[in-house]
Amino acid sequence: MLAPVDMARLVGSFLLALLICVATPGALLAQAAPAAAAPPAPRAFPLPKENAVSAWNKYMYSALQQFVLKSAEKMPEENYAFKPADSVRTYGQLLGHIADAQYTFCSIALGDKNPALKIEQTKTSKADLTAALKDAFAYCDKAYDAVNDSNGSQPVKMFGSEAPKMGVLFVNSTHTTEHYGNLVTYMRIKGIVPPTSEAGSMARPPAPRQ
Repeated sequence: MLAPVDMARLVGSFLLALLICVATPGALLAQAAPAAAAPPAPRAFPLPKENAVSAWNKYMYSALQQFVLKSAEKMPEENYAFKPADSVRTYGQLLGHIADAQYTFCSIALGDKNPALKIEQTKTSKADLTAALKDAFAYCDKAYDAVNDSNGSQPVKMFGSEAPKMGVLFVNSTHTTEHYGNLVTYMRIKGIVPPTSEAGSMARPPAPRQ
């Protein structure tokens, strides 16, 4: 099982990756744009005394879901086939890959068989990919709701090695953050402001799920 200090390092690494991905585009935009009106006051996250780590993990995952779904919405469908180089995924394939990965990691945390829907290979339209993302996130919500600070250290098999359940969810969030960064780059190339660079995007994150 993962030692408390290792769990803390894993949490810190995930949060640092998310903050870098989220904050950097906004900082660059602020240098180029005139000062805007102050965003609304942040909504305080009521960190519980029990299951604080898992509650925070679910909270940040909820925000990440919204960033990805808004990215799917903001890009016009004609750009879903866009890719900046032949060796990388198209915008649509990135969204499909994110959806597939939710099943890969969350099925491990839940002890389920991966449905392996091959969304990246079979879905191309904006409507189909958006619907697939929503379904994949709903599936993963079950894992984030089921794993808490007590059972999160239980070992499961991930890619041939043992990992704690909560560690699997950290990897899922980090992987999703990585590819949200790809989406940001594609949107910027097309002149589209990413969700995390919109005014007030981080000021009022989603309310904690019950």
